[in-house]
Amino acid sequence: MQETNVKITTADPSALGLFGLAMVTIVASSQKMGWTGPGVSLIVPWAIFLGGMAQLIAGMIDMKKNNVFGATAFCAYGFFWMGVAATWLTNLGVFGESMKAAADMNQLGVAYIGYLIFSMYMFVASLRTNKVLMTAFGLINVLLIALALSTFGIAHDLMHTVGAVTELLIAFVSFYGSAGCVLNATYGKVILPMGKPLNVFQ
Repeated sequence: MQETNVKITTADPSALGLFGLAMVTIVASSQKMGWTGPGVSLIVPWAIFLGGMAQLIAGMIDMKKNNVFGATAFCAYGFFWMGVAATWLTNLGVFGESMKAAADMNQLGVAYIGYLIFSMYMFVASLRTNKVLMTAFGLINVLLIALALSTFGIAHDLMHTVGAVTELLIAFVSFYGSAGCVLNATYGKVILPMGKPLNVFQ
């Protein structure tokens, strides 16, 4: 009996995941910078659909590709933005006034610290990928430090500014990374260089 093996090719989802990250961070940073209004109501959709769902889809595709790094990173940060969106909705009273009244922002600060720990070892792992991702993860670490400190009320104004600038830089780096993934794959050659990995542990 003849056996037939079918190979299913799955496209690299990094372009989608990085685009989702770029969109949510540029919208969120515009609010922190004061370029748009102070409210977060219209940041919530971008946090859920781009920061959350787009990265989750990218992460699940990376799971099928056996890419532990991409799957873990995109899924984890997708859930991060969904959690942030749920926090904003709680503070807006969407889930009721009792939940809004019981909200303790220090708990959010602890969550930022948890994600900082995660992002630190993901930064180490990113050294084996490319310099665009390495830069993005380095900036994410700075952002999480700023978010945690400002949430705890430590140098709030300074950390708010640091967070805003860092978030904007993450958006630019992520747009570049997304464009590089699309253009390099489409043209079959390097249009936008991503930078070679450092391979520091070899």
